[in-house]
Amino acid sequence: MKKLGNYIKGNWIEGDGEGQPLFNACTGEIITNASSKGIDFAGAVRFAREKGNTNLRRMTFHERGRMLRALALYLTEKKEKFYTISALTGATRADSWIDIEGGFGNLFAYASLRRKFPNETFCTDGEAHNLSKLNTFMAQHLLVPKEGVAIHINAFNFPVWGMLEKCAVNWLAGMPAIVKPATITSFLTEAVVQEIIASGILPEGALQLICGSAGDLLDHTGSQDVVTFTGSASTGLMLKSHPVILRESVPFNMEADSLNCLVVGEDVEPGSADWEIFIKEIRKEMTVKAGQKCTAVRRIFVPENRMEEAWKSISQALSQTVMGNPQNEKVRMGALAGQTQRNEVREQVHKLLQGSELVYGSLDSANLIDADYNKGAFLSPLLIKNSTPMSTEVVHSVEAFGPVSTIMPYKGLDEAIVLSKKGSGSLCSTIVSSNHKIFRQYVLGAATHHGRILVLNEACAKESTGHGSPLPLLVHGGPGRAGGGEEMGGVRGVKHYMQRVAVQGSPTAITAITNIYQPNAETQEDIKHPFRKYFEELAIGDTLHTHKRTVTEADIVNFANVSWDHFYAHTDHTSLEGTLFEKPVAHGYFILSAAAGLFVDAAKGPVLLNYGLEECRFMKPVYAGSTIGVQLTCKEKIEQEQKEETDIPKGIVKWLVEVRDETGEHVAVATILTMVRKKEWPRKA
Repeated sequence: MKKLGNYIKGNWIEGDGEGQPLFNACTGEIITNASSKGIDFAGAVRFAREKGNTNLRRMTFHERGRMLRALALYLTEKKEKFYTISALTGATRADSWIDIEGGFGNLFAYASLRRKFPNETFCTDGEAHNLSKLNTFMAQHLLVPKEGVAIHINAFNFPVWGMLEKCAVNWLAGMPAIVKPATITSFLTEAVVQEIIASGILPEGALQLICGSAGDLLDHTGSQDVVTFTGSASTGLMLKSHPVILRESVPFNMEADSLNCLVVGEDVEPGSADWEIFIKEIRKEMTVKAGQKCTAVRRIFVPENRMEEAWKSISQALSQTVMGNPQNEKVRMGALAGQTQRNEVREQVHKLLQGSELVYGSLDSANLIDADYNKGAFLSPLLIKNSTPMSTEVVHSVEAFGPVSTIMPYKGLDEAIVLSKKGSGSLCSTIVSSNHKIFRQYVLGAATHHGRILVLNEACAKESTGHGSPLPLLVHGGPGRAGGGEEMGGVRGVKHYMQRVAVQGSPTAITAITNIYQPNAETQEDIKHPFRKYFEELAIGDTLHTHKRTVTEADIVNFANVSWDHFYAHTDHTSLEGTLFEKPVAHGYFILSAAAGLFVDAAKGPVLLNYGLEECRFMKPVYAGSTIGVQLTCKEKIEQEQKEETDIPKGIVKWLVEVRDETGEHVAVATILTMVRKKEWPRKA
């Protein structure tokens, strides 16, 4: 039987020996074997650093982002192939959608995130800092891609999403990846990687795949590498304690299975819309992916006077869940990933039943469609009831990684918060309530022990992504037992794969390094007005010193009449006692408008439009009789992509606007944006 391939150093190779057999979760039949024996792990790491890292680091954020988008589009065209293979893992069509198209969605999300970064190979981080009285010495933090490889050791439950939710981030950051999926479902990961490599979209060395044991992979890591792990806390601790990881201070990000909880507010009445939302959410969390989610609700806390109604309502909802062959359209819950996994879940459930009782489901049977219970890895949803959660520790420390949840009572919201924290750190929690005081108290009280909190009620339920759905732009992780790490998180996640460095020097030097004008840096001015220059012609530091204008009382009165802004400080001489103003002051927005009148070149030219205002500060009152002038400086240039051939080639230019009065002091500072045409227009056919 042909074994799964490992993609190492640009080639598909099979590992030595027979390998580990991989089974169809629904029928128990052997699909293939996986082996990584004999792989040159040291060579794989070296190849990633020398080829993949070099190729990705020379690309800009925008180029990397477009690469992600192209890959997402390519894989989407192949998705039906992946759905067919995914069914062999026990996943229904809906389960597979989360894994497959959820993974592609991460690629799309991070492709769009490129717009949050400059069209550079690096980016600045935070604000610049002036470090001297004479403005000749300053500092700026930069972020550059690390020179190593991201090693992802993933769990079995999401063979596609688990890979792409991490790779999307490290690729955008400029780092290659070596992916080691959990062997049991690695046949689906391998199928996706086959297509990724066949696409030719990624540069050489950007992705390698290990199907089987990780061998001595971690022995070859170094301080420029990043290791991520998703799975059990015990395995994560073992990997995190690896001598090389500790000695080399290798960044290690862990996302561990946790005892997530859902709390029903005391205001939620049985039969109400919020009650039905609660029941629906629990049913979904217990049955989607057969409960095999690191974010699934394992603990349900309800007011003690609602316990019987709650567990009976949940049981009724679970009884309507059709189980069986995931390829049957009627089926809503498939199998666990394998017989071994089912046995592990049963063992954990037996531990949970010490001091608790099973109120729904069976450990030994289930009504199935199109499937044989004894051949597949099916398991009925199991709802456990525990009446003493404050004194029963096992319900807060043992997780059954399947369709299993424990329902428990609480006395008052303070106790519910304490119970939520007994999980010793969770990925997510949900509070179902429409009482603002309840959800404010819960969120602020439970936040220290959770990575994400969903406030769920009728107001957001229709559009809510749900308790168990990590999102690309939000952090996915949690403290304590949940691993103490963070994945995704938008820009935050990208920074995890980059090295932060503080750069000190003169404003002119920092400007040259960052390609962003820093106040007090050297500038250049010529006869040609900056607004007469095309995007390519503009240089960072191009400056215009304008003529000056004296502000009059008529200006202030007229602007008040035009804008309808009759705030007393501008119009009422008699109301200024005890204020900051000596006499009626000019409107800040008049100063900004007057500044535009001074620096704008009126004739038609390369500037297409005013794109917006990023920063604006009014720093000193301007009274009638004051004379103002403007220094306009090209601060930053941002390329814009052409979505259509007919689009005008253009870019966004940020301008630093400094308005000074006759004393030379700043009265206003702003950053404005203009859209500027490129010179190559119209394009040649």
